[in-house]
Amino acid sequence: MISGKSVILFDGVCNLCNASIDFIIKRDKKNRFLVGALQEEAGKKLLSRFEVNSEYLDSLVLIEDGQVYFRSTAALKIAKNLPGLWPLFYLLIFLPSSLRDGIYDWIGKNRYRWFGKKNTCRLPSPEEKAKFL
Repeated sequence: MISGKSVILFDGVCNLCNASIDFIIKRDKKNRFLVGALQEEAGKKLLSRFEVNSEYLDSLVLIEDGQVYFRSTAALKIAKNLPGLWPLFYLLIFLPSSLRDGIYDWIGKNRYRWFGKKNTCRLPSPEEKAKFL
């Protein structure tokens, strides 16, 4: 997408989302992904470029090859591009999206209660700066 990379936009104040981004960054040895918070200006601009409401915070967003993916589809497409056994999770793409997204939405609705949230968006460490929008 940007510089030939896929972009992952996430809820920057959600502890679960931040842990997931840490997980992805650690495993993204091929530098395939750029990440950014949905709440930050760069993320909002990118969403509006794809005609998605810039106030959208309901799920992980993956922008890849000019397409926008949400919720479980975004998560599975990301897993497909991680090393190790993670691509096996992509087989779940064959389940109906209503089932996959139902589980995703249930976790999403409870994420702050179960995992907590920060007062502000996470800032990248100096080593991570190149991975952020």
